[in-house]
Amino acid sequence: MILITTAAGFYLGAQQTVDWLRCLHTVFGAGLTAAGVLGLNQYLERDVDAQMKRTQERPLPGGRMNPLTALLVGAVLTGSGMLYLTFIVNMLSGFVISLIVVSYLFLYTPLKRKTSLCTFIGAVPGALPPVVGWVAARGALTGEAWVLFTILFLWQIPHSLAIAYIYREDYANAGFRLLPVIHPDGTSTCRQIVVNCVALLGIGLLPTLYNIAGSVYFFTALLAGVAFLAVGIYLARTRSVKAARYLLYASLLYLPLVFVTMALNKI
Repeated sequence: MILITTAAGFYLGAQQTVDWLRCLHTVFGAGLTAAGVLGLNQYLERDVDAQMKRTQERPLPGGRMNPLTALLVGAVLTGSGMLYLTFIVNMLSGFVISLIVVSYLFLYTPLKRKTSLCTFIGAVPGALPPVVGWVAARGALTGEAWVLFTILFLWQIPHSLAIAYIYREDYANAGFRLLPVIHPDGTSTCRQIVVNCVALLGIGLLPTLYNIAGSVYFFTALLAGVAFLAVGIYLARTRSVKAARYLLYASLLYLPLVFVTMALNKI
């Protein structure tokens, strides 16, 4: 997902002809950084990962990797990706990717044990990959990049909350302060899911108004947004794990469909 949205952001941000070599450099640098950050996240959370069924077989809690090795590999990958983007692509893309690293590792990761607002804070670094692609191609941060950011930001709330709702008992055992853990009846979780799906339905149409993509994208985003909202409402009505899984699957279909269609229908 990170690489798809980064590549889409680059393609959409390119003016006239697309510099495919620069695009490849951008995706490679973003991939290095993403791999490193996710590895460092597992290093920082190795103790709580060992307490959850869904994560206890990861390399660190499973005993298949030494923590120091994970730290070194994660740091090398992260640093290499940031430097690669800065010096091979441009400084602005390196700066944006550094914001992802800092906010994900030093804000989102520790806040998961302190406040339910972590979901919204974590949505910020998660929404920046298409911005990395855009500034890598355009060399400037423009309003269109913020449209892509907002779409991804709003998408992440129902996506993340669906996962948290499915595994709320696991998260509770590990001490995470996620919304479905604090309010296990699901009322506040479902409210946030539906509200953000409604917002995504509207914001998802903005690329056409900003002349990023055409009418094919508009109707695709409209139908996808309505379907995504319908699944969110279904979860709100049933409060079942089955419905939460449907929402998770819908989110995994929505994002690549919307971004790929946007790229194919680029104006």
